[in-house]
Amino acid sequence: MTVRPFTLTVLKEILAEHNPAYTAEDLLALYAFTGGVAKYVQLLVDAGATTKASMIDHIIKADSIFLGEGKAILIEEFGKDYGIYFSILSAIARGKASRSEIENVVGKEIGGYLTKLEREYEIISKRQPLFEKSSTKNVRYLIEDSFFTFWFRFIYKYSYMLEIENYESLKMIIARDYETFCGLMLERYFKRVLIEQKTYTRIGSWWDRKGENEIDIVAENELDDTVTFFEVKRKAENIDMETLKAKASVFLRATGQLKNYSISYKGLSMTDMQN
Repeated sequence: MTVRPFTLTVLKEILAEHNPAYTAEDLLALYAFTGGVAKYVQLLVDAGATTKASMIDHIIKADSIFLGEGKAILIEEFGKDYGIYFSILSAIARGKASRSEIENVVGKEIGGYLTKLEREYEIISKRQPLFEKSSTKNVRYLIEDSFFTFWFRFIYKYSYMLEIENYESLKMIIARDYETFCGLMLERYFKRVLIEQKTYTRIGSWWDRKGENEIDIVAENELDDTVTFFEVKRKAENIDMETLKAKASVFLRATGQLKNYSISYKGLSMTDMQN
């Protein structure tokens, strides 16, 4: 089910062509709602929906193709078990990342379903901190596709509002929860930036088992023995470099990796998106 998205360079070019005055908020919204998938980008651009507000208005309305898109694609894939799969994906989209958290929401054992979602359907991926030695510990699940992440987070979860055509209330909920939702999308965006730069040989994230220390992005270049630790925030003023350095120290002690590397630290915010 994996569809190759537009590169971020192409996504910016498309947005600039149709909205030369686009903002970082508009770019993040386009990425968050479509993941760069050509079909979804085209639907928004053709409708003239090239700002964050107009994209939401176009997606959340009576005759929107987007509202039924996730269901139409996935029910065909999942068959009669689609309800369980939808519950799992809805939980992940709301930030329930561990198997135990997801099972608490779904109310049943889901190991086999997670395996199928990852390996057969390729909708979710299983993530672990960089250099985690065990293949089964400290696992987090996420939905690979940005559109499905948005769809399950808002459209599927609040489908009862759509059934009574209360589109304005759903738009208010999206506005209320948007910054939290886009925190993940911003991190995903910058990881894609680093991947497309091809400067690093390994890119990932790290968190400890207690959940006390977490680093948004760790980017290693083993060819020149360098590593950069990144903190990602919507606003630059919320980036705390001293805290990032402290987390990096914990990472280096806990993993025992990257010894004698040249270390750098960098903050990334929405002001860096259009660079």
